[in-house]
Amino acid sequence: MDSQRIDQSLSELTFCVFRRALHPELFDIYASRRFVQGEYEVIIWVTGCGHVVQVFHGNHCITECICPPDQLLPKRGLVEQFAFRGEKSHKCQWSKGFTYMMSLQVEAMSANLFKRMHTELVGVGKKRGLFVAFAQWARGDLVPFSFLDYEAGRDELQLNTFHAFPEQQTMLKTQSLITLTAAKK
Repeated sequence: MDSQRIDQSLSELTFCVFRRALHPELFDIYASRRFVQGEYEVIIWVTGCGHVVQVFHGNHCITECICPPDQLLPKRGLVEQFAFRGEKSHKCQWSKGFTYMMSLQVEAMSANLFKRMHTELVGVGKKRGLFVAFAQWARGDLVPFSFLDYEAGRDELQLNTFHAFPEQQTMLKTQSLITLTAAKK
């Protein structure tokens, strides 16, 4: 992600859900985490003020991606794609593999509220999850960041993400729940 992308409007960002894995060469990856929990594997990438989360179970994969509109992405396996405006929610279920539910919110705040939330999330992010601050993009006291907090259960992954845009005093938040439907048989 170059410095111009941090200045873009949040409404220009794209949220995508794929029924396939995405290749790491498509993204600038600033941090990553991989883990296996029970019968599934998770790969998380922080891609600037966006992210990619891939969950694999058997021959199945679901990928959640937040990226700029000019990001080159495959068309094959694309289940859902939309721009960030206000609040949205989405649910999809495959007969075998996964149930996926998500909600997103773009929250513009007053300067004081944003600063308070920013400080709180930086503190929590340094203790858990995957946190990346982008000091190179800061233009004031507060630094843009991405914080992905997750809880991995035996047959489900809960994911809360926060992407901070200090110049716009805006926080992009998502909540996702990915459940292995095959594990419940």
